[in-house]
Amino acid sequence: MPPEKKEVRPSSRGGRARTPAFLKNERGVKNWKEASAWLEWRGIEDIECITPDQAGVARGKMMPSKKFTSNTSLALPSAVFMTTISGGYPEDGNGFHYPEDDGDLKLLPDLSTLTAVPWEEDPTAAVICDLVHQDGRSVEFTPRNVLKRVLAAYDERGLKPVVAPEIEFYLVRKNPDPDYPLTPPVGRSGRPIGGGAGYSIAGVNEFDELIDDIYHFSERQGLEIDTLIHEEGAGQLEINLRHGNPIELADQVFMFKRTIREAALKHEIYATFMAKPIQGQPGSAMHIHQSVIEKKTGKNIFSAEDGSETDAFFHFIGGMQKHVPNALVMFAPYVNSYRRLTQQASAPVNNKWGYDNRTTAFRVPRSDPAARRVENRIPSSDANPYLALAASLACGLIGMTRKIKAEPPVLTTANADEIDLPRSLLEAVDLFEADKELGIILGTSFAATYAAIKRAEFETFMEVISPWEREYLLLNV
Repeated sequence: MPPEKKEVRPSSRGGRARTPAFLKNERGVKNWKEASAWLEWRGIEDIECITPDQAGVARGKMMPSKKFTSNTSLALPSAVFMTTISGGYPEDGNGFHYPEDDGDLKLLPDLSTLTAVPWEEDPTAAVICDLVHQDGRSVEFTPRNVLKRVLAAYDERGLKPVVAPEIEFYLVRKNPDPDYPLTPPVGRSGRPIGGGAGYSIAGVNEFDELIDDIYHFSERQGLEIDTLIHEEGAGQLEINLRHGNPIELADQVFMFKRTIREAALKHEIYATFMAKPIQGQPGSAMHIHQSVIEKKTGKNIFSAEDGSETDAFFHFIGGMQKHVPNALVMFAPYVNSYRRLTQQASAPVNNKWGYDNRTTAFRVPRSDPAARRVENRIPSSDANPYLALAASLACGLIGMTRKIKAEPPVLTTANADEIDLPRSLLEAVDLFEADKELGIILGTSFAATYAAIKRAEFETFMEVISPWEREYLLLNV
């Protein structure tokens, strides 16, 4: 077992020396020297060098910690980032070209993300990596680099976005056979969990031990949970994260998904981030709160000196109204995602905005002027957090740059009208490919790669015959 974390150690003079801050902080390592000390202090034996693929799945390599600190060159095949969720590859076309030689991409560890892996029996750590070409150029089509590209566009304008994600997910009974529907788990009461328990403390208490493990695992990794609630669905929970830097928050969502799944498995149940896992239950979202800070002054550009809304605020919303429907495939990346985006699923199906109006796609929560922000309520929890943040911030930036006017705010229920968003994955891909302005800010090679992957995933889905088809077509047509 690894040594217990200690606050002080004896000094060479027999006194008590304070432990360096980077050893106490789970995510505070700044260089290789500190990384070596961090690993040694915790008795770490193995390192997971991971990076998110287009689906947000952790890909990478594991190695002994001594090899990790010996300047070992790490690489992954470029094909890893051109793979569908089912493990296939798209065909060439529409700007996408699968590399014939499948060249290697170099993994560059971001040492500030070095953290423990608390669910492993042997002392293990993980570090998130960026991808570069062999000559050191950034790889445009990898998700973490896509988000960095968007943040660089803000930085060029002297701006810094601030975000706070909210992630919903379901706990379900173990279900090894995909032909059977998912069902709610049994809580500590011994009864299957029912729906309609929004904000119920009793609903949260049904999973006290699992939630304790989530908190414990999160604390060991330096992940900060703001609040945790029970949502409306049966066994549906939501975790809210504190606001901060978009890269750091995307990293946290990436790590949280792994953490929650592992904690659930420890209790013999599944945690799923599918957008619509259970028929008749609400879908799961990943709402994104966004504001923009002027780097020079540190002030929120959405608020004027007198506390009123600025033109930048309205232009940010205008950009989202115009471009988010075109970027929907990054917020709703799978066929299942569109089952959530219906009028019966308590999800926004429009491109409207309003003050504290949860039926609109873009909600402006009640706040003081310094905390004025825009909540994007469209993304589903199955979205890659790096890509969802990149797309949302890109749409807002285009609005501010092009001075796109926002429509008037909606004061009534917005979901009673017709659906304003694409209804299917292929329709969303078509709109995404047609929005050249969005493609430029995200990166043209990423846009071509991502669209090709989504088309290939749709073709895979079309190979499956659903229960609906057997029920209504088998003996009737």
